Amino acid sequence: MDTSHSDILIIGAGMAGLSCAGALAKAGRAVRLLDKGRGPGGRMAARRAQIGGETVSFDHGAQYFTARDSSFRETVANWHKAGVVAPWPAAGDDAWVGVPGMNGPIRAMGLERDVRWGVRALSLKREGNLWHVDAGEEGFTANTVLVAVPAEQAAELLTEVAPDLAKVAASVESAPCWAVMAAFEERLGIEADGLREPEAKISWAARNSAKPERAGRETWVLHASPERSREIIDMPKEEAAEVLLADFFAQTGLAPTEPVHLVAHRWLYAMPASVKGEAARFDTALNLGIAGDYLHSPRVEGAYLSGRALAEAVIASEL
Repeated sequence: MDTSHSDILIIGAGMAGLSCAGALAKAGRAVRLLDKGRGPGGRMAARRAQIGGETVSFDHGAQYFTARDSSFRETVANWHKAGVVAPWPAAGDDAWVGVPGMNGPIRAMGLERDVRWGVRALSLKREGNLWHVDAGEEGFTANTVLVAVPAEQAAELLTEVAPDLAKVAASVESAPCWAVMAAFEERLGIEADGLREPEAKISWAARNSAKPERAGRETWVLHASPERSREIIDMPKEEAAEVLLADFFAQTGLAPTEPVHLVAHRWLYAMPASVKGEAARFDTALNLGIAGDYLHSPRVEGAYLSGRALAEAVIASEL
């Protein structure tokens, strides 16, 4: 197993991990990130599909985000200037989306950092003053390890080496969400580009093709409610897509239309319940920390602020 060393190693290159890495890098710290995904996105992912010879992108995770904290508003303004986000009034006066896909800002942040994509951290082990990360065929060592993955995954990774941090993550329960990506030959007879019905089987539906800098045919993303998602949680993807599309047509009163593309994706950890207390946790004795939206608030902004808080805790511990 090959081993490479980092001063600070962050597991998870989503919004929390990259936000943390950016703040640490600005403070002069050397940082490397590992992420199991093949590319940037996480729950801000965008999935491409070839439909009739045309490349179409679906935002099948987070649909948009808002900016309330002043520091995050400043960051979003900079993203806007850089052309990686744009306002989307259909979801509200303060709604933003990544461009050309929802992962636009994640991709931009990742390009500035040392990120190893497609690398899954399997286990952590402490030997002396060093952390050893087993990633299958590869191994990594670091002085400090920061874990910025969904709560359930963080709990599993930390149980043996940091029970107190693992307990915090394990206390979180995340609601699942089935997402459906559908494309049609003709525009559906729905005027609004975003439909929100929290108590219905389809709690959110968006005309994905109406978002800024999206082009091409009529595409929709449907999100099932947590309750509906749990009802069909183990259903095969093909069946789930058909069932949820039928739910969508029933809810909207539209006559069912045959899609030219239909795919479902199951998010097991879509919406975490946040833990009250600190926005991030850092164990100075272990040089080990956690960040994520579950520690702040279950929003894109919450993940960003949690990552920044963890970076600040690391920097403060070195003073």
